[in-house]
Amino acid sequence: MKATLKNRQEIEDFVRGCTFYGTGGGGLPENGIDSLVSELEKGKEVGWIDIDDISDDDLTACPFLMGSIAPHTEQTIKEMASFGLGTVKNKQKDCLAIAIQELSNYTGKKVNALIPIELGGANTPGCIAAGLITGIPTIDGDYTGRAIPEISQTTPYLHDKSLLPITTVDAWGNICIIKDSTSYPIAERIGKFLSAASYGLTGDAGFLMTGKEVKEVIIPGTLTECYNIGKLIRETREVGKDPIAEVIKLLGGWIISRGKVVKKEWKDRVGYYWGTHTIAGEGEFEGDITKIWFKNENHICWKNEEVLVTSPDIITVVDVVTGEPFANPKISEGDNVAVIGLKARPMFRSEKGIGILGPKAFGFDYDYVPIENRLK
Repeated sequence: MKATLKNRQEIEDFVRGCTFYGTGGGGLPENGIDSLVSELEKGKEVGWIDIDDISDDDLTACPFLMGSIAPHTEQTIKEMASFGLGTVKNKQKDCLAIAIQELSNYTGKKVNALIPIELGGANTPGCIAAGLITGIPTIDGDYTGRAIPEISQTTPYLHDKSLLPITTVDAWGNICIIKDSTSYPIAERIGKFLSAASYGLTGDAGFLMTGKEVKEVIIPGTLTECYNIGKLIRETREVGKDPIAEVIKLLGGWIISRGKVVKKEWKDRVGYYWGTHTIAGEGEFEGDITKIWFKNENHICWKNEEVLVTSPDIITVVDVVTGEPFANPKISEGDNVAVIGLKARPMFRSEKGIGILGPKAFGFDYDYVPIENRLK
């Protein structure tokens, strides 16, 4: 539905919900909040329109951030300095806005509406902010219903829609165009190498589709859903209720664990943030050891060495008291957390959906088992 976020609190609620569905990835929420608040302070109307507000002939594009969300090490910072990559020229929203403009310039086509590629603390608000900069509205919906590490893990891929061309812009103003590729995975590989060359994230734009095509592939209403979840988390803790229990009640999920992060291992590898969190259970989960493997987002969860939940189902880590969702770079040893599991969107439980987002897609020799079959 059409909506307007009128103040900072409503923006924070929205970004909180995006971060919740980001499953550890999707960018840092502080960047998402900044991208929208800064546009609100300029007098812009921050929000989105309904999918039915566009015509079948309108042209849409999808701006998205690509690359690793890993923190920069001292060695990385030294390498960046050796290439003259110091103070950034463009914020994330600016990279996305420039990518949209470059896509229009390259194709000679005017973009009438934008769709986020995923739900995440920076990627989703970044799309809206880029739309405010370029004067293009964002539609209430996205292409994954969560966050994902690869552009093939999207509904356009499931429906054999075109991805290319893609324009890509980094924080220092370097601009590239991926004109063609042999496949979605190769386009992903090229894009990730470009982001790795930029030591982080690039702002990209692609997935040019008509309104008619978008209506075939969009997961509608997810931006409103994010706002409602983020608002619920805040309001329930303000009145002294357990926000985790309230979210579970609303969404029909499961609490996998409550406990303390006792170990974190990670590395920045070819444009992705890889690692594992180990959580020692407390209270009713005393004695349990839960491990979560992530590639930007959380994808495999084991409890006591047995596989419990895998993508495409959703694994989200939140603060055990406040219910505030974590992006993976912000999780530290010693944090007290809860792990929540949710069902995947139905289209990603299809054979093709499991093929691109199930455990085997990440190199694990496990069959996908729906979360509700393991957690009853």
